[in-house]
Order: sequence, then structure tokens, then C-alpha cells
Amino acid sequence: MRRWDNQAMNIGLIAGEYPPMQGGLGDFTRELARTMAILGHSVHILAPVTSQASSHETLNGVHVHRVVQRWGWHTHRAVLDFVRAHQIEVLNLQYQAAAYQMHPAINLLPRNKIRGVPLVVTFHDLRVPYLFPKAGPLRWQAILHMARSAAAAIVTNPEDEMTLREAGVQRVVRIPIGSNITPAYSNSFDANMWRRAHAIPSDCTLIGYFGFMNESKGGETLVRALATLRQAGQNVAVVQIGGQTGASDPTNIAYMKQLNQLAQSLGVQAHIYATGFLDDRGVSEAFAACACLALPYRDGVSFRRGTLMAALVHGCVIITTTPRVALPEVQHGINLWLVPPDAPEQLADGIGQVLQNDETRLQLRQGALALSQQFGWEQIAAKTINALKSTTHE
Repeated sequence: MRRWDNQAMNIGLIAGEYPPMQGGLGDFTRELARTMAILGHSVHILAPVTSQASSHETLNGVHVHRVVQRWGWHTHRAVLDFVRAHQIEVLNLQYQAAAYQMHPAINLLPRNKIRGVPLVVTFHDLRVPYLFPKAGPLRWQAILHMARSAAAAIVTNPEDEMTLREAGVQRVVRIPIGSNITPAYSNSFDANMWRRAHAIPSDCTLIGYFGFMNESKGGETLVRALATLRQAGQNVAVVQIGGQTGASDPTNIAYMKQLNQLAQSLGVQAHIYATGFLDDRGVSEAFAACACLALPYRDGVSFRRGTLMAALVHGCVIITTTPRVALPEVQHGINLWLVPPDAPEQLADGIGQVLQNDETRLQLRQGALALSQQFGWEQIAAKTINALKSTTHE
């Protein structure tokens, strides 16, 4: 039995996407790895090849190996070589189906012994992989097989924990995610100058939307709410903050086209602006330029959402959707303003109420900052390290 209670570990993180690729899973892995390194561990990341960065580099004490040409049936060999080359003692696979091109090979990885090294899977969501046409229930079975075969399953939210436990998965650990964006705007920030730089009129009230245009995030609901607000005579506009489609999920591109068509049909396309990809400071400035953020997740607000975490740590006024599973930390009107999912009229009404009340906005800003204190990276990394260590005791 190996024990590492008071020792630094040689940790291997497997990431289907990694910066400079755009995507929340990659950003999460970067922040987790940085903090693990600060805590004294040696961290190696196995990531995809990209023309935008070198194949091997060390950043902030983290060793990044961008050597995977494509995730598929050769993934096991790539992981085996990675473990052998860097003397990895424990593996942590960051899982989201789209980040691995929806390929099922990654779901089978935990069943293969990687030179006796335990493999822990962090499920960023429970979206099923593509197997073959009409695979049906087999797709969910691929997720369950992965969770049951892993040395442990880490989930980021109570909903996914409940789902896996009810399915009979024994070793489930819940660890929240944190913000991938560090607040970085200057005290001299000029909102009017920012608007001019982005060709946004100075007289409209800005509603921010942060994150990729993914069907689960309720973009259609926001576009319809914008149309409702403007028809009611409110001079509001939406600004889409950051990249719009990301690097991993091709369905985002098709969905973005649908949203553009919807906006055009409702006559609001001229009142929707997009910043394009931004660095941390750019995101912080965009948040500061908005009166509120609308995050109308179709499956309800959840602590698995990096977009939510970024908004909280910036103290944004957030209008979002009622959680699918009750979250005691979420308080309507205190730290978040909640409306039902897939309800454009209610979203428009919620935005209108918040914009009309200075005291409500102040309360929501303070409440968001207070809630964000529960999701610090040092806490997240320490809990993850403990989960990894527990598997090396066996």
C-alpha cells in the first residue's frame, strides 16, 4: 500500500482541450494545474496538438505536453506513453464528451490499467458520447461504465452527484469548479470609451451574456426576451462577451446560425453585439460595462457552470434560471435573481425589475461576491489532491 499523505505527488492531468484552445474544460484544467503546482506538486498535462502553441512547454510550474493528434482508439497508447515518460503516480481525466470529439474510446480508458496507476475522472457534465446511430441507452451506459471503472468519480455539482449515486456508482466526490477568469480591470476603466471601441451606442442599457452559444445555455430565450423588452419601449441591447462557439463542440456553430436567424426574424439583430474572444482583462471590462448579466441556462443554474463562477467573482448582477436541484446557497433576490427556464416573458420581466431598482442591483452585487468566496481555487485544488491521494492508498 502506497501512502502520499505528506509527500508531493507526480500528477497527470488529461485534458481534451487546453489553452490556447477555447473552452471551459481547458481553462479549468489550467487553473487547477497552476494551483496544484503552487501547493508543491509536480503536474503534467496531456493535451491535443495545436498549431497555436508548442508541443512541450512549462508554464507557471506546469508541464504541458500537446502531443495527442486526435482522441480515439489510440488514446490508450498515448496515455500509457505519457505515464511512462513522466513517471505519473495518479491520473485525473477531465471529462466532457465534446472535448474528446464525442468519441467513446475515452469512456473505456478507466477499464484499462495504466501501469497500475489509478485514474480518477472529473465529470464536468454527464453529456453522453456518440457511439453509432440510434445507440440510445448504450450512450448513457458508456458514462456509467466510465464512472464505475474509475478509481473515483469527481462531480462538480449536486445534480450530477445524485445522478451517479442513484445509478449505483460507489466512489463519488463532489468538488465545485472556480472562476476561470481573474478580475483584472483598472480603476480608471471608462465605460463610454469601451462602448466606442466596440461600436455600441452610449444611450442603450447593456445586458451581458457570457459563454459560448450552446443550446443548453438558453440563447434563444435571451433573444426572445430582448425582443419583448424592446417592444415594451426599453432601450436595451445584448452584448455577447467572449468567444461564441469554442474549439470543441461543432453543434455550437449550427446553433449560432439559428440564433442569428431568430434575431433577424424578431428585428433585434441590430441590438446584439459581440466582443469576440477576450483575455481576462477584456472579460472584466465587458462585465463592468454591463448593467446586468443574463444567463438563462435551460437546465437551471448550476455550480458546474464556469460562466456563472466568473460572473460571481466579478460581483455581477446576475439574472439566471431556477436550479433543477435545490441549491441552499442560491437565494433569490440576495445573490441571484431567478426566473423559470425556457420562459422569455419571465426573463424579460426579471431583467426589467432588476434594471429599475438600484437597491436590488446593489444587493445582488454584494451577494454574488459573498457567494463566490465558497469557490476558491486553493480549496478546489486541495480537495482534488485529497481525492487523488485516497486512490493511491489502495
